[in-house]
Amino acid sequence: MSLQYLFIDFNSFFASVEQQEDPKLRGKPVAVVPVMAENTACIAASYEAKKFGIKTGTSAKDARKLCPDITILEARPPLYVKYHNQLIAAVESCIPVLIVKSIDEMACELSGSQKKKENAIELAKKIKATIAKKVGEFMRCSIGIAPNIFLAKTGSDMQKPNGLVVIEEKDLPQILFKMELQDLTGIGRNMAKRLNRSGIYTVEELCKADKEALRSVWGGIEGERMYERLRGIEPPLPLTHKSTVGHSHVLAPAERNEKDAIAVMHRMLQKAAMRLRKMKYRTRALQVGIGFFDNKSWSDDISFTETSDTLVLTEALQKLLERKPRMKETPLRVSVTLFHLVPEEEHTGSLFENEERSSALLSAIDELNLRFGKSALYFGGAHSALESSPARIAFNHIPDIEIEDGRGGRPKKKKKPPETKQKEFDDESEY
Repeated sequence: MSLQYLFIDFNSFFASVEQQEDPKLRGKPVAVVPVMAENTACIAASYEAKKFGIKTGTSAKDARKLCPDITILEARPPLYVKYHNQLIAAVESCIPVLIVKSIDEMACELSGSQKKKENAIELAKKIKATIAKKVGEFMRCSIGIAPNIFLAKTGSDMQKPNGLVVIEEKDLPQILFKMELQDLTGIGRNMAKRLNRSGIYTVEELCKADKEALRSVWGGIEGERMYERLRGIEPPLPLTHKSTVGHSHVLAPAERNEKDAIAVMHRMLQKAAMRLRKMKYRTRALQVGIGFFDNKSWSDDISFTETSDTLVLTEALQKLLERKPRMKETPLRVSVTLFHLVPEEEHTGSLFENEERSSALLSAIDELNLRFGKSALYFGGAHSALESSPARIAFNHIPDIEIEDGRGGRPKKKKKPPETKQKEFDDESEY
């Protein structure tokens, strides 16, 4: 079994981008948060900050206690997407990128002589040098090389920052034994508990378990896939469709009232509909929700004939809001999710609606908004929330900044928000 894949993991990505942008931050503890508030959680920490025990999920308040000299910065999604694209270009000048796994991870497939260990190592060193030259010396990455993507990713996690680990067939499975169960991709806290209930507490015990035992723990074929991945096999995956498109947003203090919360929901729905059309999908259902300060919440959903028409979706949203009970609690968070998605090529046209005319109108609106910005044309329900629900980045989703942030045409100079105003990024990009 030869080496087949090279996996690249960019270390402390958001914090590294900030250090690359500002030389004054280099070599110093830095944390990135989604919103400038003491109770928010860090979404990235530089390695200098990690030495103080600061990690993803540490609150800004606790980060300052652990490291009084830390610099805490509000995340800048458009900048991170820009660097992401530059990094892809840099890697592809060395080897084609097979899969972009997330904002800070990508996998490449080795071919020919690249599969030899010494050549694969030289290729990895070339990628690191190319990134330093073309993107920046602070954009460090850890690289794993292995017979399958799972083990290549595992190798990239073994040595950070700036590591390089090769896992060959002869190294298996012993090289994995020093890891914890939750260090492996696909094993979260709940899965670890399920493994424990089956008598599996270590990676060594996991590797010794037979295929049927793992199928039982996972409750299906995914257990068999884990069995194969641990042995260097790349199991075939079924083709899947996109399942949902949605956004959620933590309301700024000034928006924490019913009127503004509803306007934000309209804004998010219009943005989700635009994404849906760009993806060439339609939806058959809409779910909306409101979370309140006292941990109460309301949610409801509605089904309809498959559509990507913003007006139809707006009417569905209005029906849901009319069904909402009167609530005195203060809204904190709102969400909009389109689900039961159908690819455009599988859509059956309506006999009763002029879909071509509405499709042409929506395409024109989308084009104008991409060209001139999100405020060029919009439906009136979102009027007071045009600056709400900005782009967010998840580690498994790289947003289309033109759609998410509405930055068509020439970029506008961003006004500095008042200190009391909080912003957060969209939930389809949950950190």
